[in-house]
Amino acid sequence: MTPTAQTTATRTLDPHVLRIAAVVVLGSFMSILDTTIVNVGIRELSRTFGVSLSVTQWVSTGYMLALATVIPLTGWAADRFGTKRLYIGSILLFVVGSMLCGMAWSAASLIAFRVLQGFGGGMIMPTGLTILSHAAGSNRMGRVMGIVGIPMLLAPIVGPILGGWFVDDVSWRGIFFVNVPIGSIALLAAVRVLERDEPAQRNGFDWLGLLLLSPGLAIFVYGLAETASGGGFKSIHATGGVIGGLSLLAAFVWHARRREGALIDVRLFARRSVGPAALTMLLLGTAFFGTALLLPLYFQLVRGESAFHAGLLIAAQGVGAVISMPAAARITDRAGPGRVVLFGLVLVGLAMFSLTHIQSDTSLWKIEVTLFLLGLGMGSTMMPTMSAALASLQRHEVARVTSGMNVAQRVGGSIGTALLAVVLSQQIEKVAHVRIAGETGIQTMRSLSLTEYAAVLPAIGRAFGHTFDWALGIILLGLVVASFLPRKSSAGKTGFRATPGAIK
Repeated sequence: MTPTAQTTATRTLDPHVLRIAAVVVLGSFMSILDTTIVNVGIRELSRTFGVSLSVTQWVSTGYMLALATVIPLTGWAADRFGTKRLYIGSILLFVVGSMLCGMAWSAASLIAFRVLQGFGGGMIMPTGLTILSHAAGSNRMGRVMGIVGIPMLLAPIVGPILGGWFVDDVSWRGIFFVNVPIGSIALLAAVRVLERDEPAQRNGFDWLGLLLLSPGLAIFVYGLAETASGGGFKSIHATGGVIGGLSLLAAFVWHARRREGALIDVRLFARRSVGPAALTMLLLGTAFFGTALLLPLYFQLVRGESAFHAGLLIAAQGVGAVISMPAAARITDRAGPGRVVLFGLVLVGLAMFSLTHIQSDTSLWKIEVTLFLLGLGMGSTMMPTMSAALASLQRHEVARVTSGMNVAQRVGGSIGTALLAVVLSQQIEKVAHVRIAGETGIQTMRSLSLTEYAAVLPAIGRAFGHTFDWALGIILLGLVVASFLPRKSSAGKTGFRATPGAIK
């Protein structure tokens, strides 16, 4: 066999790897879908349980907090129990949590069950990525990440559509019960397809790291959620949460740099390929999830669309991602992730620049073209960034870096959602010239009469454009950081490799 033929054979995804990828995609899609599917049902949940929106919002916030808290445990748990056991256990916990959510009898019980659901959901994707990384090897990482990245970009699009349909035509309980059949299939597939691996021998658990990192993330995200619901850093809960969380995170970094076997080996993130990739992922998560919040709100509040129709209009972004992601994965394997990420960020930047000029009467075809371009850019960016971090690692390093990268993405998503929600609320408050006690700008806008609403509608459209300025700035910062990513293919370099029996 010629060297070229050997290289092609090594990069080809064999049926066993494809089956593993299918299992990982199924579980990941289910867990990511649940971050967005509930949002369109918040008002219905408030009406059903007779509680205020400030209480009902914790149905979403509690889930995100649980995700951010449990992800750092994934690396240790994968070493302690084995990746197959952890993956199956995470899906099982997620399915049980989903069933309990669907049977909830009060807002408090639903919030508690959502936290339980998040504990399972937070470990599904990082564990699945670790399993797939071991099976595929570094020279095929771009391609397999392109496959696994599909649910990451499509789930936020499908979630509002599916959630709106359940709320309007079935029942809000269907939002949670839909995970039961999907999770059952994922469980059976994982048991049959994944091969058992032996737990790694480790020298004990980093309890101090857990007490610093997980609460630090939870308190930080809580502080950000309070800024979104309270209109900025005006309360002790918001300011104290952000400052306290950052202090705990800084203490964790100081601790982890000095301890062998830390919960997350922060020294790995000092490497040239890993550190910039993690920061790029943080900024991408900030822009992506922040924009995912703004777009449905624009269609509903400015264009008068229902949640279901808003989700359909956003589908152009998913189409762009589906087209670009497989092509970006193949190019990443050959040309290296740095060039692909920079190209994708340029496309995202152009789309964000177009959105900064959005108004109440902007033609829908122009918005759809912009969203398609945004999807092309996102599809060319997220998974190549993950590939850049994982490609040069040894096998035993993959689980901890995967965990850290997912923490960066989730925390970035929390930052983007909170930050852009605050900016949008402040912009709308300036436009509406009305402030009702205890309400944010969006709630204030809903309190306007039809005549008042029509009068300020053009200015409200411009308020969305001003808010997208922040997302554009985040992407421009991401371009600077991504310029430090490696621009050569990892094929042929030292690093972890898939071998027969690599997953037992």
